[in-house]
Amino acid sequence: MRLNKLLILKTQSTGFSPVPKSIGTIWGAALLFFVFLLLPENSFSQEIKQDSVKKRPKIGLVLSGGGAKGFAHIGVLKVLEEAGIKIDYIGGTSMGSVIGGLYASGYNASQIDSIFKRTNFDELINDYIPRSSKNFYGKKNDELYAIVLPFSNFRVGIPEALSKGMYNYNLLSSLTRNVRHVRDFNKLPTPFLCIGTNIETGEEVLLNKGNLVQAMMASAAFPSLFTPVEIDGNLLVDGGVVNNYPIKEVRNLGADIIIGVDVQDDLMKRKNLKNATRILVQITNLQSIDKMKSKIKDTDVYIKPDIRDFGVISFDRGEEIIRKGEEAAFAVYEKIKSLVNEDNFYKKPKLKIASDTLEIQKINTEQLDNYTKEYIRGKLRFKPGSTITYDDLKRGINNLNATQNFSTISYCLQPDGNQDDLDLVLKENPTQTFLKLGLHYDGLYKSAVLLNLTHKKTFLKNDVTSMDIILGDNFRYDFNYYVENGFNISFGFRSRLNQFNRNVTTSLSGLVSENPNLKLINVDFLDLTNQAYFQTIFVQKFLMGGGLEYKYLKINSPTLSNEENIIDKSSYISAFAYLKYDSFDDKHFPNSGLFFSTDLQTYLASSDYTNKFKPFSIAKAEVSFVKTVFRKATIKIGADAGFNIGSDSVPFFDFILGGFGYNKINNFNYFYGYDFLSIAGNSFIKSDITLDYEILKKNHINISANFANIGDDIFTTVNWISMPKYSGYSVGYGLETIIGPIEVKQSWSPETSKSFTWFSIGFAF
Repeated sequence: MRLNKLLILKTQSTGFSPVPKSIGTIWGAALLFFVFLLLPENSFSQEIKQDSVKKRPKIGLVLSGGGAKGFAHIGVLKVLEEAGIKIDYIGGTSMGSVIGGLYASGYNASQIDSIFKRTNFDELINDYIPRSSKNFYGKKNDELYAIVLPFSNFRVGIPEALSKGMYNYNLLSSLTRNVRHVRDFNKLPTPFLCIGTNIETGEEVLLNKGNLVQAMMASAAFPSLFTPVEIDGNLLVDGGVVNNYPIKEVRNLGADIIIGVDVQDDLMKRKNLKNATRILVQITNLQSIDKMKSKIKDTDVYIKPDIRDFGVISFDRGEEIIRKGEEAAFAVYEKIKSLVNEDNFYKKPKLKIASDTLEIQKINTEQLDNYTKEYIRGKLRFKPGSTITYDDLKRGINNLNATQNFSTISYCLQPDGNQDDLDLVLKENPTQTFLKLGLHYDGLYKSAVLLNLTHKKTFLKNDVTSMDIILGDNFRYDFNYYVENGFNISFGFRSRLNQFNRNVTTSLSGLVSENPNLKLINVDFLDLTNQAYFQTIFVQKFLMGGGLEYKYLKINSPTLSNEENIIDKSSYISAFAYLKYDSFDDKHFPNSGLFFSTDLQTYLASSDYTNKFKPFSIAKAEVSFVKTVFRKATIKIGADAGFNIGSDSVPFFDFILGGFGYNKINNFNYFYGYDFLSIAGNSFIKSDITLDYEILKKNHINISANFANIGDDIFTTVNWISMPKYSGYSVGYGLETIIGPIEVKQSWSPETSKSFTWFSIGFAF
C-alpha cells in the first residue's frame, strides 16, 4: 500500500492523469513484483548487513595486572576468539599490558600462548645474561664472587632492584618487530594503552605514545623486582600501584562495551603474608581493591578467574592458570556470544611475523662521561652500516648489560628509508665502587674468605681496578687493572700472590735423583707473579693476547737438611702469548659449548738461585667439548697436553697433576685418582670424560674418568700414544649455590691402593 501511495504521488507530481483505482492497484502490484524480480536478491540483505556492521558496538578489553596470574588473560583471549569477538580497543596494566600489547601488535591468542610457553621465566626474573656475553675478564670475575654490593663513601649499600629487565626488553623488542616504527599506539593493529606510576609523585601516567616496548616495561616494572623505567623525564614503575584496571581510559578510546578480566589478588590475612613479595602485593592492592568495586559495576562482561591458589610469581604453573582463564570465560559465555551474530563473527588471523633481519644505518648514542663510542660499538659487536638479526642485537645489548657499567639500557629502532637507525639510551651506573665477597674450601689452599674491592674509571675511561684479598689458612691476593677498548687493543696489569703448604711430588723440588725412594715432600710454596699484557678479540670470537711476566718463586721444605731449607728463591722474566675461545654456557655445570686455550711462554732470564737456569719455553693446549645427550644429562670430553722446549733445568715449572677443586696456577692441573700435585713431568698428555645428570634442579650427580701419560720428554718417542700410564675415576655430587658449586668427589685409581675423598666449596680462587 505504501508503494502504491508513492507511485500515485509520483504520477500526480509529474502531471499525469490518475488512472482508475483498480488499474492503479494492478499496476502497482505488477511493478512491485518487477522490482523484486530484477534487483539482486542480496541487495537488501547487504544493506541490512552494512547497517548491522555500522551498529556493531565497539568492544574494549581491559586486562588487569597480577604477575603470573596474568596468564589467565591468554585463556580468556582464546575463548573470546572462539566466540568470534573482535576487540576494538585494549587497555592493560602490568602483566595485562604485556599480553595486551602483544595482542594489539597483531598476535592471536594461540600465538601468545606459544610465546609464553617458550619463555624461561626464571631467566626473565633474574635478568639472565648468557655467559657468552661476558668478556674473558668478566667471566673470571663473575665466577669468583657470591655477593656484590655497591660501596660508596665507605658505606655498603644494596642494589636498587634485582633486575634491569633487559631479558624482557630484548624479548619484547623481537616479538614486536612488525610494529617497531609505530609511535602512536592508536595506530597499532588494535588501538592500545597501558598505565604506569610516577614513582616520584605517585601520579598515574597514561602510556599511549612512544616506544611500545618501553611502555610495556614501565607498566610491568614491579617495585624492587625491576628497576624503574624513565619515559619523558618521568620515573615509572608498575601501573598497578595507582590503576590496575584502566576501564575509564578504554571507554575514552570509544568503547561501547567493556569486557574486563580481573586477575588481581584479594587482600590476604596476616597468616598468608609470609614473604616480601606477598607484602608488596598487598600494599599495591590496598587502594586498587576498593576502587574495583565501582569499576566492576561499570564492566559489561566481568571475568574473574579463580586463581586464589596461585601467586604472582607462579610462572612454573602457567598452563594451569591459562585453563583457569578459559573456565572463567566459559562461565559467562552466553554474555560473550550475545555480542556477536553470524554477520559480524570475527576470526583473528595468525600474525605473519616480519623478517628478523635489520639493516642498521646509524647507531645513535649520547656522549658518555666514562665510556667511548668505540667501547660501546666494541661491545655491540657491530658497526653502522651492518646487516644484523635480532639475535645479534640481543647479544650486543647483553654484552653491554654484562659489564654492569650501566644502570639503565634502552633502545628503539627508527626508520631511515629502507633501513633502521638504532637509538641507544645508556645511563651510566652512578656506583663506581663495589664490595664483593666469596667463600671457598679445598684440600690444597684450605679455607678462605675473599674480600674484593672493585673501582671503575680509576685513571682512564673504560678501565676497572680490582683487588682481591684472600684470608684464611693461606694469605693470598690478586690485583687487576684492565682497560677495555672495544675493537681496539685493550691492555692491563695483574699482580697475584699464591702460597700453600702441602705434601707434593718431589719433582717440584728437583730432588728426585738424589732421593729415589722419596715420593712426596712437604713444601711451603710461594708464587708472586706480575704481568703486563695486551689483548684483543680476534674474528669476533677468540681472545688473543700476550705480554711480559715477572715471577718470584720461593719453595722451602722443613724436611731438607740444609740450614735455610730452601729449594728455590729465584726471580724469572718471561714473555707469553695466548689464544682462547670459550663458549661454555656455564663454567661448572655446562650443558653446551666448546673451550679452547693455547699458551706459549718463554723464560728469558732468572736470578738463578740453583745456578742451573737456561732459557726455555713451555707450550700447552687444552680443549673441552660439552653436549647435552638427553634431557638434563650432559657429556663433557676434554684433552690437555703440554711440553718443554729447550732446557729442562728448572723442574719448578713442570706439569703437575693430582687432586681436584683448587685454583689452578702455573702448570698445576686436576687428576682424579691421585692426591694433590703428586705426579709430574716436563711433558704430558691427558684426556678426560664426565657424564653429568641433573637429578633435581641444581643438584647433579656425575661420574668421571681421566687418563694420562706424563714424564720427561715423552713426545720424543711414540710412547705418548701407548696405553695410559696413569688413570683415575670418580663419582661425585654437586650442588649449585649462591656461593658457587659445592662438590664432593670420591676418586680412585687402579694403579694405587688408595682412594681419595675431595670437598670443594664455593667458587675457586
